[in-house]
Amino acid sequence: MGVTGWGEINNMENDVTCRLAESLSEIIIGENPTRIEHHWQRLFRAHRNIRGGGLMVHTISAIDMALWDIAGKLWNVPVYRLLGGPCRDKVWMYPSPKAIKTGPGGSKPFAGTPAEIKELVQKVRDAREQVGPDGAVMFDAHSCLPPPIVKQFASYLKADDLLFLEEAWVPGNIEVMRKIRESVPVPLATGERDRTIWEVREILEAQVIDILQPDCGHGGGISQMKKVAALAEAHHVPIAPHCTMSHLGLTASLHVAASVPFFLIHEGYKGVLPESVARKTWEMDEEGYVSLPEGPGLGVEVDEASVIETGKDAERKFTWPDSRLKDGSVADY
Repeated sequence: MGVTGWGEINNMENDVTCRLAESLSEIIIGENPTRIEHHWQRLFRAHRNIRGGGLMVHTISAIDMALWDIAGKLWNVPVYRLLGGPCRDKVWMYPSPKAIKTGPGGSKPFAGTPAEIKELVQKVRDAREQVGPDGAVMFDAHSCLPPPIVKQFASYLKADDLLFLEEAWVPGNIEVMRKIRESVPVPLATGERDRTIWEVREILEAQVIDILQPDCGHGGGISQMKKVAALAEAHHVPIAPHCTMSHLGLTASLHVAASVPFFLIHEGYKGVLPESVARKTWEMDEEGYVSLPEGPGLGVEVDEASVIETGKDAERKFTWPDSRLKDGSVADY
């Protein structure tokens, strides 16, 4: 029928994920593209030994976005209409003039000196001065602050200093999350690296966070993000979607954010890719709210020639991070 859908693979080694996408596509080529849930299950459960891994789920996320894009175009409605319709008229987003996120500026030692703790606290103070008392400040610990230094840092914070403290641990250890929950006065958030409903379930049931941060490009696409939001709602935990994708993946995530009732704020950045790659149909107002995407499907116009040209840019080639402490030892980030 000549309908094309687009999705985005995020934070992955390009050569590997593109080849994986081609391989996975063999499972669903020739099928009805509107059987989105059925196709998601076939892709996710295609091979027992690689089910659920980052490479697989990130790649499936992009395919899922593309299928929703096709479905919306076939029925000539925005994707959020297919998800039950909008629960809000606009979506609060950061960074904006009244909502910003700060962070530690790199990996820190297991426990900090007074000078190191003062530096972290000052980052919060500087951000608060920038947005004022009616603005929102978030601090992304990025899993590069070990639990002891998180406790030291957070002991200087008041409950209303932050909208939330993000990734104050390395994913996977519920007991560490409980200990931090007991000693930290500000709301806690996590979820960008917790893929699918099966990984999120344990965190929600343990009641160790206040805000969940699913990522549409990391956690299984639009299909899983909608389910994760419902699971979080059942635990009275709003979502604040994590997103470092271009306007394509970001818009896919906004469709979910528009359609779920329990939502706080959405992350999204300019300049991830050149504007010519993916043209959006929403705009941000002075208060940091963005309008709902317009047009059928995702509502993003993709320039395939620009995509190909951007992919040839050597400066955009994936490189492996090398996060280390001052002594040269490997650090989390």
